[in-house]
Amino acid sequence: MVRHVLGALAEALDLPHAVTKDMRLPVTEACTNVVRHAYADGRDTIDVFVRPRGSALEVTVPDSRRGIEPSPDTSGPGLGLPLIAALADSLEIERSAGAGSRLIMSFLRTRTGPAVGLA
Repeated sequence: MVRHVLGALAEALDLPHAVTKDMRLPVTEACTNVVRHAYADGRDTIDVFVRPRGSALEVTVPDSRRGIEPSPDTSGPGLGLPLIAALADSLEIERSAGAGSRLIMSFLRTRTGPAVGLA
């Protein structure tokens, strides 16, 4: 669902295809990580916030539970954050003093090729 909404938003903003493509996967990965690690019991909803920030779109995916920390689930490859960092133009993780965290990704709106380092 998030991927479709991002695609519709990108189309409405007339973003280059490269930006749309590089934005969908990391945002989906961030949401998947929240569901899998922070909200494993399925009791919460995921909010995704998108806003313009200068020449970029800033996408924030927060969770109000466990937050980003080493996962007790060792069955996965653990490539989510490196993947997000590779496809986003910037990645910031803000941890809450209480519980939860926010993944803040930005994507330049004028990109015409793949993200830096991905040919």
